[in-house]
Amino acid sequence: MRILVAEDERDLNRLIAKSLEEAGYSVDRCHDGGEAMDFIRSAEYDAVVLDVMMPVMSGHEVVRQMRAEGIAAPVLFLTALDSVDDRVRGLDLGADDYLIKPFAFPELLARVRAVTRKYAGVKSTVIEIGGLKIDTVSHRVSRDGKELALSAKEFAVLEFLARNSGAVLSRERIENNVWNYDYDGGSNVVDVYISYLRRKIDDGFEKKLIHTVWGAGWTLRETE
Repeated sequence: MRILVAEDERDLNRLIAKSLEEAGYSVDRCHDGGEAMDFIRSAEYDAVVLDVMMPVMSGHEVVRQMRAEGIAAPVLFLTALDSVDDRVRGLDLGADDYLIKPFAFPELLARVRAVTRKYAGVKSTVIEIGGLKIDTVSHRVSRDGKELALSAKEFAVLEFLARNSGAVLSRERIENNVWNYDYDGGSNVVDVYISYLRRKIDDGFEKKLIHTVWGAGWTLRETE
């Protein structure tokens, strides 16, 4: 599952992302409301963790704009504003849940699970490509009925490829989205995980799904 974290406190932003990644989520991060809308318009998220008081656009303005544009991804507000009126306003604008700062990370994870379960009820949670089935909620993967055991990071790479099926994804883009740190041009971590996935997804099957586009990156697609 892919989560956007929009929080202007950079240390807290990083800690939230780390907690979510350790729980198996793919995480994108930004630090103001304007950036948040750019991310939300350019990708499909299973949940948005959104600070209320941010530069450029407040969390309230972001969720209002999301709903006006028909973007249904669930929103979990983070805020130090703990009055009943503040909570009611956020929920009335279209947020799905509200978490008061300071908070415990286990509670944050539980609330993310709760809002993503709600969203999963109104959209398909299974991605299917050429006999490959990826359940983005249960993290179960199978090909032609055979269950495949993937690590959390292998699943995150595969899910990112699958959500962008047919598109060529560069090493930089995969690393920035799955590992959530700036690509330095010298790491081969993506190559290693693509190799792991090929062994599990393609070895033993006549049709290959993971394809290298030399000089550009990789794509997950069914061949003719």
